[in-house]
Amino acid sequence: MGKSLTPCLWFDTQAEDAAKFYTSVFPNSRIISTSHYGEAGPRDDDMVLTVEFELDGKPFVALNGGPEFTFSEAISFQIDCKDQDEVDRYWEALSGGGEEGPCGWVKDRFGLSWQVVPNRLAQLLKDQDRDRANRVMAAMMKMGKIDIAELDRAADGAQVA
Repeated sequence: MGKSLTPCLWFDTQAEDAAKFYTSVFPNSRIISTSHYGEAGPRDDDMVLTVEFELDGKPFVALNGGPEFTFSEAISFQIDCKDQDEVDRYWEALSGGGEEGPCGWVKDRFGLSWQVVPNRLAQLLKDQDRDRANRVMAAMMKMGKIDIAELDRAADGAQVA
């Protein structure tokens, strides 16, 4: 049996708020447990230390570790979306108070990066017809939020704005 991997997300003081937010965005998600700092510190007694939670059944830990470290785009979580409605829903939820980026990337209000990617994009990029795949790549490079209909039009040779 293999080892399980659990991403640990380092926050200054927002671990509990982040876990509550993330579990509200993703289905099949829940907060499992919360631990607190004690008198031994190094932070205020009774401040949240960790929050164990699941996002769509996958384990995560949020840690209030202090201001020393912050998120960067070097690490992101990819959300595989089945259709445009899912792309729109996750994009809207995660970009609120955050920052919309290029090519399906969004940074949430806590600074964590997400890739909101429709399954259709991967299908089109793997097309055996390299011209179709290249047109899709060129179209995607001009997008913020991914638009599946625009990708399909690009694949078929239509000009994309």
